[in-house]
Amino acid sequence: MIVPAHDEAGYIGACLDALFASVLDGAAMQVIVVANGCTDATARIARGYAQPGRDLAVIELAEGGKLGALECGDAAAQYGTRIYLDADVIASPHLIAQLIAALEARQPRYASGRPVVTRARTGITRAYARFWQTLPFVASDVPGFGIFAVNAAGRARWGAWPDIISDDTFVRLNFTPAERISVPATYTWPMVEGWRNLVRVRRRQDRGVGEIAVRYPDLLRNDSKARPGLRGIAARGMRDPTGFAVYAAVALAVKLPGASGWVRGR
Repeated sequence: MIVPAHDEAGYIGACLDALFASVLDGAAMQVIVVANGCTDATARIARGYAQPGRDLAVIELAEGGKLGALECGDAAAQYGTRIYLDADVIASPHLIAQLIAALEARQPRYASGRPVVTRARTGITRAYARFWQTLPFVASDVPGFGIFAVNAAGRARWGAWPDIISDDTFVRLNFTPAERISVPATYTWPMVEGWRNLVRVRRRQDRGVGEIAVRYPDLLRNDSKARPGLRGIAARGMRDPTGFAVYAAVALAVKLPGASGWVRGR
């Protein structure tokens, strides 16, 4: 379990509470928190979860950056199966055991659980999230945002982590649809709050997908993302006109000029 964490003092405790409450059904779990470039109490809070019998390591990196944190976590990992988990994700009790079981095959495999978006504080984010969760990629695929896992043969699909925006998309597209497994257990994941943050993060996500298309075009053959089409969008819009209006407005806004480079997902 590799948890990259940059200034996640407000989230890391709940994340670790959930991990250490997991029902593992006899499986072993190593948790590696990589606190990268933190200016808050993330590392101190994580170290507070050390107890006899818990396999917990907290590594501090001076420089911030998720990909460097993932690389560091991989170097410290003892097991072939790797579960990569964002610090703001809350795993349900059976998720970790189900991921480990799903990855027992010798053939390369990728797995994730079923995402549940945390109820937002702002109405605009609630509307966007409500509509977004009905899209085929979220509702019927194995999206893997927030948490994804690979077995040892799957991790061998790539070497060092490339310097890219969308690490989760990169990993998912290293596997064919037949190699991707959705387990029934859920996890909760917060969406950013407010109009500006929705546009900022959606712009980053689109840029990340575009970057993969340019740098790794062969991976696109593994993209099974179903597109709802005009009829599907219209049907969803009729069921939820407010959600559709917010989603469409964000999609249009990201086409306008905006900041470039890396930004946090939250």
